[in-house]
Amino acid sequence: MLKNLMVHLDQSPRSETRLKIAVALAKANGARLVGMFGQRSRAKQVGSIANWPPEEYISARDASKQLFMQETRGLRCEWVDVNRGSDSEIQAVFTQNARYFDLIVMGQHNESSDSYCPPELVEEVLANSGRPVLIIPYVGDFSIPFKRPLIAWNASPEASHALNDSFYLINSCEQAIILAFDSSIERAEKSCEEVSTQLACHGVKSRADVMVIEDIGVMDMLLNNACDQGADLLVMGAHSQLGFPFFSRGAGTRHILRTMVLPVLMSS
Repeated sequence: MLKNLMVHLDQSPRSETRLKIAVALAKANGARLVGMFGQRSRAKQVGSIANWPPEEYISARDASKQLFMQETRGLRCEWVDVNRGSDSEIQAVFTQNARYFDLIVMGQHNESSDSYCPPELVEEVLANSGRPVLIIPYVGDFSIPFKRPLIAWNASPEASHALNDSFYLINSCEQAIILAFDSSIERAEKSCEEVSTQLACHGVKSRADVMVIEDIGVMDMLLNNACDQGADLLVMGAHSQLGFPFFSRGAGTRHILRTMVLPVLMSS
C-alpha cells in the first residue's frame, strides 16, 4: 500500500484537481501526504537590491497552504514551500525531495497557457528522482480508484518498473489491459503471458493485446488504443525505447507528456 505521498502544488487552476486526487489516494491507503508548493517567480527589485519572496509569491503560497490544510483535515500531512523562483532551483529542490516518497502526483504542463512551473519539471523528476510519478492531464475530470488501467509493455526495465509500481493504483481495478509492443507477434504474446501471471499473483484480472511496431505513430496508437479501450489510467516506462527504432530514448515519453488525455503513471 502507498504510505508516503507527495503532490506538487502551485497557483494554477489544476493544482486543486491534483490535490483532490492525492488526498483520495492518501485516504484510501492511510498514507501521509506532503504538499510541496513550488512555482516560478522573480525576486522584487528595489533599486539594486533584490527582495525574496515577492508579494505575488507570498499571496499564492498562503492561498495554497490554506487550501491544502482544508482538504487534508484528518490526514497525516505536511505542507512545504520550495521557496525558490528559478526553473533550475525549483527542479533541483523538487527532484531531491521526491526521492523519499512512494509516489509523486504532478500535473501535465500546459503549453497553451502561462505556466507557473518549469515546463521540464515532470521530466526532470522522472529522470532523476528514481520514483514513480502519476501525471494528471491539464483538462478533464478524473478520480480514483482506477478501474480500467492500460499497461504499455515492451519488456524493458522501465516498463517493468512501471508495472510493479502500478500495483498501488490498480489492485482494485475491474480489469487491466496489457498492450504489448514488439516487432514479433510470438515474442509479444509470450511476454504478455508473463505479465498476466505477475498481475494474477497480485489478484489483478487482465487481458492482453499485441501491437506490432511498424511506423513512427506508436505513441499516438497507444493513446488512441487507451481511448478506444475506455482506459482511465495509462501505465508505462519513462525514457525507454518503447517505439525503438522509430523513437530515440525519451522521445516517446516527451510525446506522451505533451499529448496525454488520461492520467499516466510513469517510472524510469
